[in-house]
Amino acid sequence: MLGDSLSAEYGLRRGTGWVGLLEQRLSAQKLNAAVINASVSGDTTSGGRSRLGALLTQHKPTVVVIELGGNDALRGLPLNMTQDNLQQMTQSAQRAGAKVLLVGMQVPPNYGADYTKRFSGLFQQVASQNQAALVPFFLKGVADGPDPLALFQRDRIHPNEAAQAIMLDNVWPELRRLLR
Repeated sequence: MLGDSLSAEYGLRRGTGWVGLLEQRLSAQKLNAAVINASVSGDTTSGGRSRLGALLTQHKPTVVVIELGGNDALRGLPLNMTQDNLQQMTQSAQRAGAKVLLVGMQVPPNYGADYTKRFSGLFQQVASQNQAALVPFFLKGVADGPDPLALFQRDRIHPNEAAQAIMLDNVWPELRRLLR
């Protein structure tokens, strides 16, 4: 698991984030899979790209989940850079023998229609170009629900504990297919 604060349990009690819930689900379903959570709060695709090689060498994963890009958008980084970093991480993981699951994000509409559309589309493009699995919108049912503020911490950026099961349910169908 290569992610940012959304996967690193920012502001949550230890073990209550979606990755901790994933470990519990794997155990409950008797799926023999170890989870290495290499997520870092505040990480960008550039940071993930710089760390991935060593992680692949150390852990030799069969599946790599990449949940990065949100901080790139929050910082206004160029979309072509974000896409290139996701592309390079996906290809590096695949060359190392791992299946890849890209976890897509969306940005609020105040970024402008063009940026918003292009940002969400880059996850689909990278997944399609590399035959990688894709979760189109990690925060579906959280950020776009009837009362989204109820599922966020006070900063209105990080999902709260109640949102974590929804986030896991968004990832689970694609991840489960890769674990077969």
